[in-house]
Amino acid sequence: MKLIHDMLAGDVLSLARLITKVERGDGVPQIMKLIYPYVGRAYCIGITGPPGAGKSTVVDCLTKVIRKQGFTVGIIAADPTSPFTGGAVLGDRIRMQQHYLDKGVFIRSMATRGSEGGLPQSTSGVIKLLNASGKDFVLVETVGVGQTELDIMRSADTTVVVLVPEAGDTIQTMKAGLFEIADIFAVNKADRPGADNLVNDLRNMLHLHTGQTYWEAPVLTTQAIHDVGIDELFMQIEKHRQTMEDTGELSKRRQEQRRREFLETVEHRISAELLQLVERDKEMGRYMKMVELGEIDPYSAADEILRSGVVTASWSQQLAGRMPS
Repeated sequence: MKLIHDMLAGDVLSLARLITKVERGDGVPQIMKLIYPYVGRAYCIGITGPPGAGKSTVVDCLTKVIRKQGFTVGIIAADPTSPFTGGAVLGDRIRMQQHYLDKGVFIRSMATRGSEGGLPQSTSGVIKLLNASGKDFVLVETVGVGQTELDIMRSADTTVVVLVPEAGDTIQTMKAGLFEIADIFAVNKADRPGADNLVNDLRNMLHLHTGQTYWEAPVLTTQAIHDVGIDELFMQIEKHRQTMEDTGELSKRRQEQRRREFLETVEHRISAELLQLVERDKEMGRYMKMVELGEIDPYSAADEILRSGVVTASWSQQLAGRMPS
């Protein structure tokens, strides 16, 4: 595919067009197969946290620190979906204007399009494209939806949870989800009242939390709008990366990500083929109608279909049709 060849040669327009294809679901399996040999170089950092925490400003300042060290950066900024166009509301791009003319930075805003996990469903594929294009770091900023932002954990090597002093009252309710996600906590807008209390609360909870044994998430203070604390944040990201490499956790984390992606891909393919089977098979269609009318419960219908062998027979025929003669 010419677009992939040109992207690998450094063409930014080809990268942008490939991302658009992935977002639309156009030829994704073929694209992923072709770029797979070139994936694995980039280090992915997830930036998550509630709305208004200053995530975009943190990403902006973090990008500046990374670029000063000579590394290239790809940024995926998940934005709310526009109710008018269905595209991204480009708030994050506006806040990252200083990087527009930097050829070492690629910024892409992506609409969530109804995704409940804080990230668009196509994010994993876009991360791979930025990875294959030669970026040293990929920064992924979630839209900021609170407790449901577990998607970032499935994509990032290091996840930074950004909070603000005003979040102190909600820590108890968010605690379980936060500690599952966070490798590093950053209390942003730390010049506001209550910042010290939030830092102390987080550190006390971390001491009680029995999670990762190889790493205790540090709690940092930042004032991203004043560019304060960002160098230390990047140092902690690099420290976490080194620790994971030394303990083998980075390899395990990426293995788990590949395993999950494989299972989700298989599940998606099976679901798509099952829907096609329902449309063309009379017996499956009959059971579907009975379920819709409430004449039989879904579990009993599924048991009867699986016992009848309709599904397995259909898939066996499809498999035989695909085998080379």
